[in-house]
Amino acid sequence: MTPAKIIGLDLRGESPKGSLASIMEADKMGIPAVWMTSSGGSSDTLSLFAAAASNTKNILFGTSIAQTWSRHPIVMAEQAFTISSLAPGRLRLGIGSGHQTMMEKTFGIDFKKPLGHVKEYVAIVKELLMNGHTSFQGKHYSANATLKGTVQDVPVMISALRQGAYRTAGEIADGAISWVCPHFYATGEALNSLQEGAASSGRQAPPLILQSAICISEDRNGARDAVRDQLGIYPSIDFYARMFEQSGFEITQKTGWTDEMIDSILITGNEEQAAKQLDNLFDSGVSEILASVVSNPSGPDTSERSKKFIAEYCS
Repeated sequence: MTPAKIIGLDLRGESPKGSLASIMEADKMGIPAVWMTSSGGSSDTLSLFAAAASNTKNILFGTSIAQTWSRHPIVMAEQAFTISSLAPGRLRLGIGSGHQTMMEKTFGIDFKKPLGHVKEYVAIVKELLMNGHTSFQGKHYSANATLKGTVQDVPVMISALRQGAYRTAGEIADGAISWVCPHFYATGEALNSLQEGAASSGRQAPPLILQSAICISEDRNGARDAVRDQLGIYPSIDFYARMFEQSGFEITQKTGWTDEMIDSILITGNEEQAAKQLDNLFDSGVSEILASVVSNPSGPDTSERSKKFIAEYCS
């Protein structure tokens, strides 16, 4: 049975064998979901999820994100179809365009009109999975393919950072996945844009997946240091800097993480305090938490305590 409140664990930086072991461990602990990045420069997450499907019982799998530039939408749909066949109802497919500098450097592509690409990509993948066939001709993609069956239980979500992407998610996708978004921004402007996009398409607003750093510890300064150590790059990336500035923080590319910025994306404190913070987020319209467990690099390792808390909170 899927818990009413889902916290998915952000897994990254391991070998394929190590990642598979971590997924199996999370499943045994009762953590309801895992999320992993899928990109052209590292091990393929969808292939890893296919292996995990046969080695786990209940845990949900999510890509956050699978990059559009690294594979044609037909291939993405075929992989999703395969995993869903092995683990029905357990895959959530999150896709996105990625960041311009990295995508141009990695794939040598002409990074233009990313939301236009994503819209067509979503249309092809959803049509293939739900109808079993597609004949699509757009500005960015063409696709003619048939699957040997249909899949109705794979939500196709998109990454979202600024209001336009949240609005697009509301219009066409099965969910919006945030990344290092201040909690007040996600449950305010971002959620409003998601709902507006859905209303413009005559549909209910899809789920909002909120990524958040989590560190169960009474040492708030140590938890902040953990964010700086493990999520330190994001304020220096232009896309994220603009999002933070839109949220009210100033000159983020020069300042890096300030304590105020970190506090806006961090859940910390003891178990009771963290549970209240999570309750407030769910009450504010968040559908699921994508938890990046961080641990103070110069203090005691709190990661196991944080994982145990996640499992118990969702039980």
